[in-house]
Amino acid sequence: MSYSPTLLLHIASGTLGMLSGFVAVFLRKGSRRHGMVGNVFVVSMLILGASGVYLAFASSKIGNVPGGALTFYLVATAWMTARRRDAETSVFDWAALLFSLAIAAVTVTWGIEAARSSTGMQYGYPPGPYFFLGVVTVLAIVGDARVLVRHGISGTQRIARHLWRMCFALFVAASSIFLARAQVFPVFLQKTGALVFLSVLPLLLMIFWLIRVRFEGAYRRMTMAAGEVYSLRAQGAAHAAAQMVAVESGPKI
Repeated sequence: MSYSPTLLLHIASGTLGMLSGFVAVFLRKGSRRHGMVGNVFVVSMLILGASGVYLAFASSKIGNVPGGALTFYLVATAWMTARRRDAETSVFDWAALLFSLAIAAVTVTWGIEAARSSTGMQYGYPPGPYFFLGVVTVLAIVGDARVLVRHGISGTQRIARHLWRMCFALFVAASSIFLARAQVFPVFLQKTGALVFLSVLPLLLMIFWLIRVRFEGAYRRMTMAAGEVYSLRAQGAAHAAAQMVAVESGPKI
């Protein structure tokens, strides 16, 4: 069986994206190694999404277009979020919003058409996958709108935006390999549920890191507030001690 160069590129980029994504998730965030592996993941996933959309049109499997487009969009916006150090917006953010609106419109429309169809299918898929992608896209749209309204985000919000978009894109790659291609794996992996676990592992890691980022930010704010209170108390005590010394060393009557 012969494969087209585009299909081979799609398979290779998906495999490399999945492997580099799992490695990046477990590396210390902000480290040099995380950045290097993350760049490999970004390039691989962008190629995966773009080639997936191309193959969907070329093979008349139009139902795969939203998944490839959403993957490309999530990785691109997550990468741009991490690249920026200051709260700012640009034409890229407006283009990303319009792109995500188009994805949401297509997935919801096809989901409704699949639900109304006599076969319960639209372009080879039932309503569930379309509505699932539609909900994820709507959540991303809300995030894009918040960025534009606030003229950019920073701190914990910026990290959370980067994390969930990258992790969900990793979920798409993992599920495309472990679930959609389950037949190529040994039978015992299919029967034990290991393939399902590996597919949803990116979502579990996403939840873990989002909780950690949120609580770590709250802990830092509490620590800073406690430090400020302690500093004010120390300054007050020092000022009172200085006044006592001044009184004791003053002229005696």
